[in-house]
Amino acid sequence: MNRIKTLIMGAAGRDFHNFNVIYRDNEKYDVVAFTATQIPDIEGRVYPAELAGKLYPEGIPIYDESDLEILIDRLKVEEVVFAYSDISHETVMHKASLVIAAGAHFKLLGAKPTMVKSTKPVIGIGAVRTGCGKSQTTRLVAEILRAAGKKVAAIRHPMPYGDLVAQKVQRFASIADLKKHKCTIEEMEEYEPHINTGTIIYAGVDYEAILREAEKEADIILWDGGNNDLPFYQLDLNIVIVDPHRPGHELTYYPGETNLLMADVVVINKIDTADADYIEEVRWNIRQVNPTAIVIDAASPVAVENADLILGKKALVIEDGPTLTHGEMKFGAGTIAAEKFGALDIVDPRGYTVGTITDTFDKYPEIGRVLPAMGYGDQQMKDLEATIANIDCDVVIIGTPIDLRRVCKIKQPTVRVTYDLQEIGRPNLIDVLKPYL
Repeated sequence: MNRIKTLIMGAAGRDFHNFNVIYRDNEKYDVVAFTATQIPDIEGRVYPAELAGKLYPEGIPIYDESDLEILIDRLKVEEVVFAYSDISHETVMHKASLVIAAGAHFKLLGAKPTMVKSTKPVIGIGAVRTGCGKSQTTRLVAEILRAAGKKVAAIRHPMPYGDLVAQKVQRFASIADLKKHKCTIEEMEEYEPHINTGTIIYAGVDYEAILREAEKEADIILWDGGNNDLPFYQLDLNIVIVDPHRPGHELTYYPGETNLLMADVVVINKIDTADADYIEEVRWNIRQVNPTAIVIDAASPVAVENADLILGKKALVIEDGPTLTHGEMKFGAGTIAAEKFGALDIVDPRGYTVGTITDTFDKYPEIGRVLPAMGYGDQQMKDLEATIANIDCDVVIIGTPIDLRRVCKIKQPTVRVTYDLQEIGRPNLIDVLKPYL
């Protein structure tokens, strides 16, 4: 039997998971390549033989997505599987058109066939876009469960940018583990808040192996979804976050709309800072496509240390990187804090950037007057530090989920912004979590 020559389009996450659960030991298919996008420096590498299985003794090469048409022709690709997230419906179909014109089938895998079954209850927290407020929701769910005496382990959507074999299964229970696993800033932003609140968190590459380890020490598993990707596990309760700062995106991004359709509970976050008409638009859209979902209203109020340093000052605002880049937000908690506490001006970092940070602004020109905390590797962290040092400002407002001062030297006075989920009225998360308490 001739195996179907298959290429998987990804971004070092969903692509590897789809391969592991559908293609790894499947003799019907021959996965000839992955392509990568969004993640710097991943192309030119190999999905290693140790993870790829017996059918791929040499591993599987990873190429830049810009070479897609050439690869379809050169490798005689018959099927292309689209396997990354937080992409507009229109962009997905542009990619489908390119693949089909190049002579291959364009394929999206279903949600259920790619979900692994757990022996423990699994509660999922996902979103319709990057930057909706999923992380603070996950932290609150974990807090509620722990307060009820439950042992909780969170499993985070993958971000494996280093040695993939070493990152097969990762466990984070202390800040020292972040250094042990050579985490990037993006990884630290997701793991550190869990660690600080006492939740053990797992991540890596092989998500069935990860699940089996987490099951050994937890009564309940939390799926902490990344971007707006589909859950990797079969869920007993599916909580999805929507963002009224981006009304309509809940219906126009892949696979965010799918998450909304599958949701048992929808949290409308950021009600404290969003326009009332936008909130009602999002609420209307939820009711049109998923009328049986329980809807929870919530806010994410900011707290600022040394807020007096902001008043009347020129401020550089640093925000979460992925939220600004492929999440397409022009501001975040740092900007809200600058406006709330009376900054004289927000300094535009363009013109001060160096190296890979300049490249980020070139690739995402719609970023607002804020600096994305990009740090996918040592060089990018150095470029971020140099960019901050270049900027003439009175204060640096750190709106990232981690304390950036721990990994970057910042010479200017700094203040840090934090934010947690604050539910408004009823129903609330305790109401929907009662069966698990």
